Amino acid sequence: MENTENSFKSGFIALIGKPNAGKSSLLNALIGQPIAGVSFRPQTTRRRQLGILSTDRYQMIFVDTPGLNNAKDKLSLFINNEVRFALEDADLLLYIADMSAPADELDRQLSDALKEKRTQDEVILVYNKSDLSDKGQIKQGYQALLPEAKTIEISTRSGKGLPKLLELVKERLPEGPEYYPTDQITEDFEREIAAEMIRAKTMENLSDELPYSIAVLVNDYKERENGVIYIHGTIFVERDAQKAIVIGKKGMMIRKISTDARLAIEEMTQQKVFLDLQVKTQKDWKNDPAFLRLVGLAGAGDNAK
Repeated sequence: MENTENSFKSGFIALIGKPNAGKSSLLNALIGQPIAGVSFRPQTTRRRQLGILSTDRYQMIFVDTPGLNNAKDKLSLFINNEVRFALEDADLLLYIADMSAPADELDRQLSDALKEKRTQDEVILVYNKSDLSDKGQIKQGYQALLPEAKTIEISTRSGKGLPKLLELVKERLPEGPEYYPTDQITEDFEREIAAEMIRAKTMENLSDELPYSIAVLVNDYKERENGVIYIHGTIFVERDAQKAIVIGKKGMMIRKISTDARLAIEEMTQQKVFLDLQVKTQKDWKNDPAFLRLVGLAGAGDNAK
């Protein structure tokens, strides 16, 4: 049946691309508030996360995915599985191309995996960070990977192109039901989002190697009688030497991480937050299925062969 002007549209739109292409920043920009952890480090996102945008005409369910990576452990394999599930399940795919760097082998792997499962008319190639100069050759490299896909230039930093991107998405959505209540913006609980924000700020403050040894669990999340949200969280590392780095000299690093994370959570909740963080060692946690499930990566050990 053809869509009419008054028909309600809905669908799932997967944001895919290599690590640090700007998928989480785009999700936050489209939803209009922070729900995904963002840092300049790759692999800030480790699992799929929904962002729900509803109007009286449509409901867009954006699925933020991790970046495809060269798998070396059970965590990495789980991350790649999350990407592949999104390729199969979504109604529409937004391939986020980072204009600050040319297409590389991971982009080729991802575009090949995409073309095995989907047609290119189900893809919008989104040139992110389009405010950068001298990007013509970089665009050509990405376009060669997906020559038949619709393209658009955006900037999550300035907001350029976002209204037009939403129009392109709306045009391609099928008629469908309202999957979620109108006022719901994500499927995650606030404590899960808080854990992602703590991890993002931890990664942002640490050196190049250590961030990928970081996991976060929010042990307690409750609103006190005075309206302040109390959060107790644990930052896990793989080795005792890493624990000292996260704490820092005289506790300076953990205080900086705590302050940055608290401000991010306050922006999300629009409430005052008291954040209490501790650091623990969990040896080789990236290959421990039980621990991966504990920190919200359900099935990582089961799917990672």
